[in-house]
Amino acid sequence: MAKTVVIAGALDTKGQEVGFVRQLIQARGINTLLVDFGVLGEPGLPPDISNEEVALAGGCDLLNLRSSKDKSEAMRAMAAGLTVIVRRLHEEGRLQGILSLGGSGGTAIATAGMRALPVGIPKLMVSTVAGSDASGYVGTRDITMMPSVVDVAGFNRISRRIYANAAGAIVGMVENEVEAQYAANEKPLIAASMFGNTTPCIDRARAILEGHGYEVLVFHATGKGGRTMQALVEDGYIQGLLDLTTTELADEVCGGIFSAGPERVRLASQRNVPLLLAPGCVDMCNFWERSTVPERYQKRHLYEWNPNVTLMRTNPEENVEIGKMLAETANECHGPVAILIPLEGVSMLDSRDKPFWDPEADQSCFNAIKRNLRDGIPVVELSMNINDPRFADKAVEVFLDLIGRAKQVEEVG
Repeated sequence: MAKTVVIAGALDTKGQEVGFVRQLIQARGINTLLVDFGVLGEPGLPPDISNEEVALAGGCDLLNLRSSKDKSEAMRAMAAGLTVIVRRLHEEGRLQGILSLGGSGGTAIATAGMRALPVGIPKLMVSTVAGSDASGYVGTRDITMMPSVVDVAGFNRISRRIYANAAGAIVGMVENEVEAQYAANEKPLIAASMFGNTTPCIDRARAILEGHGYEVLVFHATGKGGRTMQALVEDGYIQGLLDLTTTELADEVCGGIFSAGPERVRLASQRNVPLLLAPGCVDMCNFWERSTVPERYQKRHLYEWNPNVTLMRTNPEENVEIGKMLAETANECHGPVAILIPLEGVSMLDSRDKPFWDPEADQSCFNAIKRNLRDGIPVVELSMNINDPRFADKAVEVFLDLIGRAKQVEEVG
């Protein structure tokens, strides 16, 4: 059965370019399905899904969008509508890849739809803004951003080559069958959070879990790491979460650069995924070089981790809020959950005779966790630092028990 590439674009302004790319893709034996998200004019070629359908899927009427002449409202509506449509096409088996071409506005709409698709579905955006910071467009998804070099406006010797490369790239991606080749030997996936200050703990736990037949994906807890873990859980890839480095919560409370947002507390709220939590590295909030630390924090306990990163020691009041968020994360968990507490420090720096050693601040976090937990969630307190090998060993022991409990629920269900 031939595969289908969805080509999404504003066909009132990019119809010629989309038509050229469609022709090249179809010449390679791949079906195409055109989705029009243009608003103001008539499409330059007939779409398979019209802009009226996209607008309705986004909760708006196309004629009203045109008459209001509110560009922001139109973009929000078309982005929301495209998201609904591409998700539906994927669920129906009518989308094996997606491609779009556009400027900043078209990129914002198209990538909103792409972010609604699971990791692994080929996503290619040919864009005028691809050479700049594209993190806002890509989010936690595997969107390939291809610089258009020149504006997406007609044809010339440069643009034709770029469009042809884009067509070849998306065809190559959708024709790739690597998953089937390796599926028989795939191991269950575990996601683990790590920071430089919890590396010994996570390295040891990872090695033990790999010995038990698991594949461990380690995510750096820099904001994007936490968001990506959550996205992979929601997509059904992850069989367990070893979330021992929850420093992103400290950045959320203190306004640091590595926050994963308030949604971080709903990390495992959607699926029956076992979750083991620890307050790893909640002793530190992250900023870039010393000069970037906000004025209100300049007199706080600061530590230059490297020339580019400055750490601020969290205080008891901030640790109470972090503890509440950790408890909320556990309370929101849909599957089995437990919390491990390292009473002798939550990071390398937070150990005896080290710069961030502050038992009072740590205890305020630990007490807030226990005070705000719902009944039935186990809390294991260990008189050791988080990087003590025995802590990693105990973490794996508790984690494997949680995995066993999750399997029992699935079997009963």
